Amino acid sequence: MAVLLSKIPILRSLKFRIFIIMFLIGSIPGIILRYGILSNYESRVVNVRTSEAQTQLRILANHLITYDYLGTPDSAVVNAELAQFSSFYDGRVLVIDDKLRVIKDTYEMATGKTVVSEDVVKCLRYGSNGISSRYRKKEGFIEMVIPIVETASLESGDYLGPRDTAEEHVRGVILGSISTDSIMATIENLGRRASLMQIVVVLVVFAIAILASGGLLRPFDKLTRAIADVQAGYTSRPVTANDYLETEHIVDAFNQVLGRMRALDESRQEFVSNVSHELKTPMTSMKVLADSLLQQGDGVPPEMYREFLQDINNELDRENRMIQELLSLARMDRRKVTMNVKAVNINELVEILLKRMRPLAQPRDIELVLVSEREVTAEIDEVKMTMVFSNLIENAVKYNKEHGRVTVTIDSDHKNLIVTVEDTGPGIPAESVGRIFERFYRVDKSRSREIGGTGLGLSIAKSAVLLHKGTIEVKSEEGTGTVFTVTVPLNYIPVQS
Repeated sequence: MAVLLSKIPILRSLKFRIFIIMFLIGSIPGIILRYGILSNYESRVVNVRTSEAQTQLRILANHLITYDYLGTPDSAVVNAELAQFSSFYDGRVLVIDDKLRVIKDTYEMATGKTVVSEDVVKCLRYGSNGISSRYRKKEGFIEMVIPIVETASLESGDYLGPRDTAEEHVRGVILGSISTDSIMATIENLGRRASLMQIVVVLVVFAIAILASGGLLRPFDKLTRAIADVQAGYTSRPVTANDYLETEHIVDAFNQVLGRMRALDESRQEFVSNVSHELKTPMTSMKVLADSLLQQGDGVPPEMYREFLQDINNELDRENRMIQELLSLARMDRRKVTMNVKAVNINELVEILLKRMRPLAQPRDIELVLVSEREVTAEIDEVKMTMVFSNLIENAVKYNKEHGRVTVTIDSDHKNLIVTVEDTGPGIPAESVGRIFERFYRVDKSRSREIGGTGLGLSIAKSAVLLHKGTIEVKSEEGTGTVFTVTVPLNYIPVQS
């Protein structure tokens, strides 16, 4: 069903759904009210008609006793009253004695016959307590049973019979039926009028629903046009549509995305500019060195050739390293990197990395210290996290002071691996702390180039940590050193595609 609805465009329209909801809310109560009123009217009219007919039948029952009609059913007065009742109510009356024999039938069809009816038997047995009426809607009449009661007193000494009480003697019953054709005709007439009114109401509700659904969604149409203008490039200004709280939320979210896209576009332009500059610098250096050699002529000593070629080789190595880092960064940005995750002993991994860094630290007498709060094993991509830890430790050594110290601490909170790299270097200025993970950003550009930095290491490290759904944070104060903290889940959580 959901697939079918998704294939019909109009059924997915919010305007259409609002119209349907308003139309149903406006129409259904009228339909329910119509049937409720007609049903209630029918019930009340039937009850009134039944009560009136029962009253008339009671009067007839008293006259039957007065004229002893059950003994001599030839009273002209009683017959006239029975005929009048049948004519007035368009019905039929049967007078039945206590032997279940029909004494009189106004239709002259059942006189002298025996009637076997549960309602008649109950009325003969219980007297006034056995009065009953049934509304037979399908047959089109109301059927009533009224007892013919002769009152007597126990003091008279009369025998009242086995079914009698001290107050009444049931001599028979009157079985009457009255037509409901006039009631049905009135209800049908009212129903036609109600249907006409209901059609008018439905048409009015239909028109109101169309106008209201269009009016309610007008701010959304305005918002759609504004977004389309931005998408087409006609404008880059923030969108405004604050008619509803919902549109305001959508506008805020869109403007935030728009701002992020602008920032991303600016970042890309800056990135292209930086890449061009960084790649151009080694090329310019090599060009200068090559031109210098060519201008020297044939009398250049071999030592100068060797020196110039060594400089050119260093520039090529630096450019090659930069290209490799750019490729690594591009692969991580696509977030489609293959993760070779396995359980790794972090203590052993970091200890190996510190051994590799000692030759770099020894010339400047920088002490490398490993603090293992506990043995930690985590599910990581060993190659990528090795790159993260190597970059942080290498930076801590390169940008440290003479006779400094680098402390690597390994800890765990039973959910996450926590590795901190702390150095005693000059620290990072406050205005630069928030930008150090940007590509090609350098705090001290002259020193970075001097030690061979490309400005991409921390960006790559952050991308690798994000692939593990972790975080990397930095705290630094000028003159006191810098602390990097890497937090990664102990159990790897695959990225949902």
